[in-house]
Amino acid sequence: MTPLCELWTSIHYKVLCLLCLSVQVVQGDDVMLLNPPEEAVPDYPLSILYSCYGPAVVYLDCTVSFDTGLKTTLLLRKWDCDPSGPKIKTLELNLPDWLVYQADGIVPDTQWVLSCMLEVSLAYIAYDETDEFVAADDVATLEPVPYFERPEKQHNLCLTWSTQMLHLTQHFKVKRCPVEQETVQLLSSIFASTGESFGITKTFEPYSSEVLEYLRVQAFTYPWCMFSMWIMVARHCQEKLCGLFHHIDPDDNYATPALFLSNSGKLHIQMNGEPGASTAFISPFKVPLNVWCHIRVALLIRTVTITMECMDGGQRYSVEYMFRHEIILDDTEGYFVIGGGKYIRGVEGYYGPFVFYRNSAPPESMSEAVPDVIRSVNLSGWLNSCQAFHQELHAKIGLYSLQATKPRYRGVSLAAVSRALYSLSLRKLGRARGTGVIRRVLPLLLQASCLEHNQTLYMASVLYSTGLGVKKQPYKSWLLALLAAQKDDRLALLHLGHLHQQGLHGLPADPALAYAYYANIAKQTSFDRHNPTPEQTFVEAVYLNNDKVLNVQTDKDHHLFQWLKLQARRGAAEAEQAIARMLFWGQQGVAPNIREAVRHYERGAVHWEDPASMYDYGIVLLQGQGVEKDIPKAVTFLKRAMDKDFVPAINALAWYYEQHERDYVKAVQLWEQADLLGSPDAALNLGVMHSQGLYPGKAPDQFLAYQYYLRSAERGHIRGGILLAEIWTTGLPGHVNRRPSDAVLWVKWAAEHNGYLGSILRKAMDSYLKSDMFHSLLYYMMAAESGYAAAQFNVAYLCEKNTVGFLDPAFASICMWRYYNLTIRSQNPDPYALIKLGDLFYEGQGDTKKDLFSAAQMYKQAALRKEPQGWYDLGLLVEEGYRLPLSVLIELDLSEHYMADNRSLLSTLYERCRDSEDEDSYLPCSLALFKMYFQSFQKDYNTAIKLSTAVAVVAASTIFLIIPGALRRAVQSLN
Repeated sequence: MTPLCELWTSIHYKVLCLLCLSVQVVQGDDVMLLNPPEEAVPDYPLSILYSCYGPAVVYLDCTVSFDTGLKTTLLLRKWDCDPSGPKIKTLELNLPDWLVYQADGIVPDTQWVLSCMLEVSLAYIAYDETDEFVAADDVATLEPVPYFERPEKQHNLCLTWSTQMLHLTQHFKVKRCPVEQETVQLLSSIFASTGESFGITKTFEPYSSEVLEYLRVQAFTYPWCMFSMWIMVARHCQEKLCGLFHHIDPDDNYATPALFLSNSGKLHIQMNGEPGASTAFISPFKVPLNVWCHIRVALLIRTVTITMECMDGGQRYSVEYMFRHEIILDDTEGYFVIGGGKYIRGVEGYYGPFVFYRNSAPPESMSEAVPDVIRSVNLSGWLNSCQAFHQELHAKIGLYSLQATKPRYRGVSLAAVSRALYSLSLRKLGRARGTGVIRRVLPLLLQASCLEHNQTLYMASVLYSTGLGVKKQPYKSWLLALLAAQKDDRLALLHLGHLHQQGLHGLPADPALAYAYYANIAKQTSFDRHNPTPEQTFVEAVYLNNDKVLNVQTDKDHHLFQWLKLQARRGAAEAEQAIARMLFWGQQGVAPNIREAVRHYERGAVHWEDPASMYDYGIVLLQGQGVEKDIPKAVTFLKRAMDKDFVPAINALAWYYEQHERDYVKAVQLWEQADLLGSPDAALNLGVMHSQGLYPGKAPDQFLAYQYYLRSAERGHIRGGILLAEIWTTGLPGHVNRRPSDAVLWVKWAAEHNGYLGSILRKAMDSYLKSDMFHSLLYYMMAAESGYAAAQFNVAYLCEKNTVGFLDPAFASICMWRYYNLTIRSQNPDPYALIKLGDLFYEGQGDTKKDLFSAAQMYKQAALRKEPQGWYDLGLLVEEGYRLPLSVLIELDLSEHYMADNRSLLSTLYERCRDSEDEDSYLPCSLALFKMYFQSFQKDYNTAIKLSTAVAVVAASTIFLIIPGALRRAVQSLN
């Protein structure tokens, strides 16, 4: 390395040589950088040659350009030039710190520097000093030093404590570039599509890097991207086109790119340019059925290349197409959909992993491997095995039909065989009293599943998921659930939505995928509730630890139902309503019977003139449910109910005017009246009117519609919640931001009102009331695996009690832990589950160690839900000497007791337990409080006794010492 003094001498030698030459060369205005640096470095000794005719100013500037397209010019130095001949000025080049040093909290961070120029100029100032004239200049280009190669500045100042601490953080110790969404995994698992208008909605965010964002914006009309997807088509599109992947812009139009499947099985690719410029082309090859295929679509400016390769070992297909018009792609506008959407149905089949490359197109070798999730689930293996089983059955059925002597035994179908296998499985399970029979029944269930019997598919999936009687196989469970969901099984759709919402069984948490499943079952729920069938039952959240609710579960022969009938005959309108409601919806254990329910509605409306019965009777007449449709009669009863100020009747009459009379003015007037009175239906209908532009005198207003949907959902309307979730999934540009996680909660809530879920819950409850714990557990597990919190609690409760020991103790313990854990994840967990989990953490059963911190957290959550047992158990922990964490005390609003002694904290905990709303807790909490006071008194009393004794001993000793001395003094004085 050259010493600094030698460098300085060398520079001045060169300067002297140039100065000698300049005496001949420089004869007027001129300026020159004699030794500019090659790179932007700090504290560089720079020499500048300059001369001028008259008084002038020399400026030294630095111009920096960034990759974002921005450019900035900084004045480094300036000085006066006197017309006395050429001169050389040597100075220290002080470039900005952010250009030559690493950011450290004092030196600020900067954008990505593209180039740097050093410029020296000679300028004359005008007479009025308002303008300048540049007479000469010289420019040198400096190479920016990469950020991580720059030195750290040694500051000659005292850093603040906060800055010193900042330097010790990992951010400064290890420099990392921020993670950007350049390669986005839109789907990492498998989506079972029913071929309806439900898909996975995703959006892209702008890059946080200003450089990448600048390049992205510049490439709107020169897009370079690629997406890669896996697809298995179970059935070719039944419409003209079905959605594989499409982009919707803020104006609800298709945007670049859009990929569809035609009814002929060919790919339809569409790209958009300027408004009105949209072009599509069809692939020359078809997508085969029941085979996983890998499709790649690459876009480079105007050229689209599509390749497809399938796992059946067939040939690789490829096609290239060049569009004539300019293609525009802004991937942060609008949203993308995998599968079906608002404007198009999806493909019947399965969507596999999907990757979107936003600013590149990687080589094919990087994305040719079959994803692990496809290999693990092995959907192709199942379908191949089932195809072989079908062929075997066809052969046996054909042989049997030839040998059959009776005509009714000929022509047996595979569907009949699947139903027979399912019935046989149920009979075998019906005779079981333990889990041992499941291993023998499972092969029958799998055979029926192979024949596409949806109920057996889901039941077998639950068995593999829970490990009830069989070995746990999460991927086998997922496979069977996917097969059932693709066939539109409602419980399977709920199950998969729950798995992807919570991220269970090793599956990734994906709110968008969970929404796709929940939205499907939610819309079916809205339809099912308007078309009740005997297979549906009203969903009731009955917890097995709630004796009050269990005692009102009844049936037609139960004394409670008979008592209600007696009261109804005596003219009690409430009893008539209760009987009709039980029969219509199948509530409280009564089997649904719509025709009989209608008779009770009629009697309540005609004989007792009850407005609620008038409304219900008018509705069934209006829709023809359980009775012949009679619209004039229905309107008569609805008007009579409205005259009695029954709000739902106002809404129903408005619906009649809108649907039958087409009198939108009258309909809106009534809906506005009902909405002011809190009707959820009225709010929903007003939202629909505003959305569709049917509100008299007003243009369509989606934001106003959204506000009505929100109001309707908050009032408990199922369809209102569904429409609200739809808006939160895509957002309303300029008005409502996307809220995908909240959208999932709304459609989950709507989906859990499905009547088919209610039927499973009813079977579980009936079995429990008959003391058939095995079947109660089996049915509750089917509901629990769908994510229904009450069923999860009941499974844990049954495993905890394990009545008559029908479960293996090890399985019962695992079952209890798992389902109580799932229960407390719900939005409103039952306090009993929190208390029980707290006890389990406290005891540390099995492989779990004793965990007092987690136990305190559970008890705290129970206490915050006004459960006195939570306050009581926290008191017991304190009594045992456990110091409650400050975070727990803060949430309980007891932070002032953190540094106090345990007695004040204990008294507060037990007082809150005693003063809770639960009357049953008053006595035990009062006794605990009395015990604490008694022990405190006893401790203080013992301490007082000991202190008094000590004082007495000291006093006595002192007296014994004082008295003899006093006596001696007295004797001496007497003497």
